Formats: sequence, structure tokens, C-alpha cells
Amino acid sequence: MRIRLPGRTDPPPDETPEDVEPDQPTAGSGVRPATHAPAPTTERGERLRRASRAVAVASAELLLVVGGLIVVGYVLGKLWVILLPVVLGLLFTTVLWPATRFLRNHGWPSALAALTVLLTFLAAFGGIIALIAPPVVSQVEELATGVSDGLQQLQEWLTGPPFNLGEEQIGTAIDQVINTIQGNAQNIAQYAVTGATAIGGLLINLVLALVLTFFFLKDGPRWVPWLAAQTGPPAAPHVAALSYKTWSTLSEFIRQQALVGFFDAFFIALGLWILGVPLVLPLAVLTFFGAFIPIIGAFVAGGFAVLIALVDSGFTTALLVLGVVILVQQIEGNILQPILQGRGLNLHAAVVILAVTAGASLAGIIGAFLAVPVTALIAVAYRYARDQLDGKSPEVLPDGTRAQIVPDETGAHLSREQVAAPEDENPPRGEGRDESREEPATR
Repeated sequence: MRIRLPGRTDPPPDETPEDVEPDQPTAGSGVRPATHAPAPTTERGERLRRASRAVAVASAELLLVVGGLIVVGYVLGKLWVILLPVVLGLLFTTVLWPATRFLRNHGWPSALAALTVLLTFLAAFGGIIALIAPPVVSQVEELATGVSDGLQQLQEWLTGPPFNLGEEQIGTAIDQVINTIQGNAQNIAQYAVTGATAIGGLLINLVLALVLTFFFLKDGPRWVPWLAAQTGPPAAPHVAALSYKTWSTLSEFIRQQALVGFFDAFFIALGLWILGVPLVLPLAVLTFFGAFIPIIGAFVAGGFAVLIALVDSGFTTALLVLGVVILVQQIEGNILQPILQGRGLNLHAAVVILAVTAGASLAGIIGAFLAVPVTALIAVAYRYARDQLDGKSPEVLPDGTRAQIVPDETGAHLSREQVAAPEDENPPRGEGRDESREEPATR
């Protein structure tokens, strides 16, 4: 007697169960399912051709973009002698513009205000250098020797128990570092003492940068209108808005890193002085200027302090100095940086490390110093273009105005027109402030 199970269809009477091919293998049968290839359609070839053309066009566009970037990089490399003073002049201008703007707003002529602020800056900077240069220069050789001795002790510690690392490889690496430090002791002194040498390396670049700084301070409000007027009315609002955003970002970088550098240098130097570690002043100067190379600069400066403590006072003091350095950097990173980051660069730490590494490999100390601000400016331009592609209005400032070119008998100048910004359009943090208060604003 045949029993019919629910949901199951018996084979026809003339077929036995063995003659029916199951749709799927039963569990434990060991039979692998057959591979079924779909029958090709007549549209497959046409779709393949369209996909191939799309890939070819995208590849050609990518090659053109990469080729253009290579050409631009080559040209910038050839013009670096001219571009470096311009970049340095802009950096100096970001520091001196607030004081110049204050004098201009109180009735001072633009040239007199720019000259007064620039000469005051040079006098103050020269006085500081005159005070700290002699002890720093006299101790820099001792600093290099102490770092070398510290690296040798570190080598002995790593090659001995409990680490027992390969002595040959570690010795070769540390010997290279020692030779580099000893061979560049004078350069280390110059980098630690004079910001001009650390940034420019040549006196002519510093002189040109200061001359350009004077003109930037004197004629600052005229640059954006002139630049926007070269592009025409459609592009003028974008040129003006992007100029304000890049200026604000550059200004924030200089102020932020100067504050961070002072914080690190003061408290690390205080800890070194309390622990009786020598060479406090040169280490503090090195820490301050190292802050302008984010993350990596602080790490290197802190490492030098630990090595000096290891040589002079032993392992226990070196551990205490390491604790001081870590504590100061943790306070900076978890308290000070978040306060500044809201109106700062808005760059991830990994991006900063990669930018500094790439800049150092391409242009040495100068490249490491300029890598982060250049990356931040590229990020600002990218965000601006992204907002534009998303249908937003990044050229509209937070006060609801947009720049426009207005011609008159004296030439073209920028004015503000009121526009209705979308309610849901919120500017990114760090870019939604009134840049006209930070940049040589147009009149």
C-alpha cells in the first residue's frame, strides 16, 4: 500500500522513484549540484561593448588627470625657489594680520600699519633669539652627544636580556642615527634656534618672504577682489568664498600649532627642570618648533628628552621623563586639541602622519612643515567641490551673503548680496565661521 505524504507528488505510475532526477541533492547523499550556465541573450555583446567603452573612457580620464598632476608637480618643483618665499610670506601674514587690521581700523594708513607691525615683529623675534641663542648654541653639541650616548645605551638594553634582539641589525640602524645626529649637529642648532632656518634654510628666502609679507599686509584687502575679477561674475563668488575658507584654515593652523607648541614646551621643560635633567632650554625650543610638524615632531622632541635623561640621570629618571612627556601630550591631545579642532583643520591623525611622511620624503624639513597645511587646504577645496556637486551653496557665507563683483569708475570690487540659504544647510565645523574676521577682508 502506498502512503501519500503531505506536500509531495508521487511519480507517475510508469516511472519508478529511481527514474526521477531530484531537483536538489538530499542531505548526506554526497551528490554535488550541477552547474547551470544561463543561456546567452542577444544583448550581452552590446552591454559588454558599452561597459568596455565606459571603462576605457574612465581609464583615459584617470590617466589624463594623473598626467596633469605630474605636470603641475614638475612645474611647481621648478618654480619652488619662487613659491617658497610666497608661502612663507603668507604664513607670516597670518600671524601679523590681526595686529595690522587693528591699526587699520583705528585710522592708521595701510603702509604705516604694515611697516609698524612687521618691524615690531622682527624686533621682538630678534630679541627672543638674542636671549636664547647663546645658551642653546653652546649646548647643542652636548645635546647631540647626549642623544648619541642615549642611543648607544638603548642599543645595549635591547640586545641584552630580556629582549635579546639581533645586535647586528639594531646596531646598524642606531649607528646610522648616531652618525646623522653627529654630522648634523650644527643644522640641529640652527633648526632649534631660528625659525627662518627651519622653514626656509636660506637667508634670501627669508628676506623675500618678509618683503612679500609687507605687501600682503599693506594690500591684503585688494587681493581677493583682484583675483575674483580675473574670473568673471559666475566664478567670482566661488573664488572669493574659497579664498576666505583657505585663509581661515591657514590662520587656524598657525595659531593652533603655536599654542600647542607653547603648551608642550612649557610643561615638558617644567618637568625636566623639576627632575634635574640638563639642556632644558634647547629641549624646550626643539619641542616648540617640533609642534609645527604635528604628531611626529612632538614624538621626536619627546624622544630626545628621554634619551638625555637616560644618559644623565639613569633609567628611572628617563622613565619619569617619559611619563611627563606622555602626560603632557595626553592632556594636549584629549583636552586642548578637541577645543581647537572644532575650528581647526578637521584632519584625521592617519592623514596627518601620511602627509608629514610624504612631505619629509619629498622636501625634507620644509616639506614636513608644509605638509599638513597644504593637505588641509586640499581638503578644504575638496569639501567645497563636494558641496557644490551635491547641490549645496558653499559660496554662501554663514551670514547669508554671497560675494559679487561690482564695477565702478575705479575698477572692480567685491560686495555682498543677501541670499536665502537653505535651512538644512549647515556648514562643516571649522568652515562655518565668519572668515572676514580672520582674513584681510575685502572692502
